[in-house]
Amino acid sequence: MDFIEDFKNSIFTINEHNFLESSLAAFDFQYHNNHIYQLYCDGLNKKPNTVKQIEEIPFLPIEFFKNHAVKSTRKSPDKIFKSSGTTGQIRSQHHIADLEFYHTICKHFFESIFGKLANYRIVALLPSYLEQGDSSLISMVDSFMQHSEDGSGYYLNKEIRESVFADQKTILIGVSYALLDFQEMDLDHNAIVIETGGMKGRRKEITRMELHQELGNRLHNSEIWSEYGMTELQSQAYGRNGAFQFPRWAHALVREINDPFTYLVEGRTGGINVIDLANIESCCFIETKDLGKMQNNKTFQVLGRFDNSDVRGCNLLI
Repeated sequence: MDFIEDFKNSIFTINEHNFLESSLAAFDFQYHNNHIYQLYCDGLNKKPNTVKQIEEIPFLPIEFFKNHAVKSTRKSPDKIFKSSGTTGQIRSQHHIADLEFYHTICKHFFESIFGKLANYRIVALLPSYLEQGDSSLISMVDSFMQHSEDGSGYYLNKEIRESVFADQKTILIGVSYALLDFQEMDLDHNAIVIETGGMKGRRKEITRMELHQELGNRLHNSEIWSEYGMTELQSQAYGRNGAFQFPRWAHALVREINDPFTYLVEGRTGGINVIDLANIESCCFIETKDLGKMQNNKTFQVLGRFDNSDVRGCNLLI
């Protein structure tokens, strides 16, 4: 069995005690097997024989996914996910070598937070993602629906009635503007609501706190959650009240905006870097264009986007 398969088979055993070791192993492998990443590391004079700490690992700027096939394997992809984008934008592409693995890790972490998918009906309000196609979010939700109760599906606001929620525990997952349209229906039901961010020009951008307050005012007894994910990652973070947490095989770090190798203490705002070890077949070390800060319980906040960054459908902007 080769390194990639061994690594993927060990993903659920990664924890705080072996995360550094696993990250350094992934860095060594991807340096030698990902041409684009190797060139980037060489430009920074960072090589596996000199890198001993996570803070020394180069994080690939997310823009590389727009113009390059970022791959650490020669295997043809099972699927190419594309980012959402407005007309004229170049869409990022993530070559997914093992779609089953992607669905497995998504399901594992989701169920560790919310419980078995078989206990829920999944109701999705994701019209813009369905329109553009090739979405990682749609692929994830599709796989969730295969394990969930009858009645799960994609809906438009006008199609949803109280009866959709009345006879079954329900998870409602949706893009922010669609949830705000839906909340005007004044639903009084115990549901789990997961917003994925994104107004996509349909509504004025508001803060996550304002969004959750508006949703809570109408969706009276529902739990309001957020999902943080992106095309270039295979793992997602979930959180309540703005505090996100990744699975054990993924970490967020907050860097100084003008110095990629200086990391900030808790409570200070900077750029979010993500280590996603599930990305072993692409690149595990991603420099995003999101702003955030770490919190003292190892969770993190997402505060917005860098100036002049593309609008991303999976984040809530400020």
